Amino acid sequence: MKNNLTTKFANQIIDGNEPVLLFEEGNHKIFWVGISNETAFRCNVYLIVDEEEAIVVDPGSRSFFTQVQSNITKVCPLENVMGLILCHQDPDVAASMIDWLNFKPEIKIISSNRTNVLLPHYGIEEYDFFDIGESNFTFSSGKELQFIEAPFLHFPGAFTTLDLTSHFLFSGDIWAALDMDWKLIVDDFEEHTMNMDLFHLSYMASNIAARGFANKLENLKIDAILPQHGSIIDSHNVEDAKNYLKELRCGTDIIYGELD
Repeated sequence: MKNNLTTKFANQIIDGNEPVLLFEEGNHKIFWVGISNETAFRCNVYLIVDEEEAIVVDPGSRSFFTQVQSNITKVCPLENVMGLILCHQDPDVAASMIDWLNFKPEIKIISSNRTNVLLPHYGIEEYDFFDIGESNFTFSSGKELQFIEAPFLHFPGAFTTLDLTSHFLFSGDIWAALDMDWKLIVDDFEEHTMNMDLFHLSYMASNIAARGFANKLENLKIDAILPQHGSIIDSHNVEDAKNYLKELRCGTDIIYGELD
């Protein structure tokens, strides 16, 4: 039985030093595993556990590597972590790949080719790279992750990850929000759009980029959106979130608005 637990945490304050179970179906689980720093740019790190295999989604900066590892040990042995999904190369997303590779050199780095060009600048050039442009990622159980590319939101090689068991979309910086009054789950989407604007108007390229990506989602089942910054968007607000992107004016739309 599928158990989407995101709505359970609406309006709740959570302990950032403890993992939070967001989805469970048999041996397939999804957790929020940090981080707890009190800034508007708070980063979310997620863990997908499938039987004896685990993947960290956007593992974060080196500053919080120990905290993330500690939260993961409360869920599964660290040795079970067999991959890192890096939606792009920014340090708040990807820098701790160095620490993970030092801990377990055989970990797969799951990302786009454009991102992979830049990742060696963190200091390790040789690693097992999985190209998201080639195929879905398949766990040993047969369960799959699907990748949806999102060029120029905000990096040319950006992408999102759809877990085909939970139908949770790990969206990276898309639908990111800046908010000092952070909650794990969005409780008022209309109010939340102001927090998303603080990020999207400056960081995202254009309405064409946002609308083009939103169109890719039209035939996909999505039961929650899990961004790297800000709050998780539950199933009740997924359609509003898609419409937000379709109507978004940002980046070059604003800077060069006179050219419309």
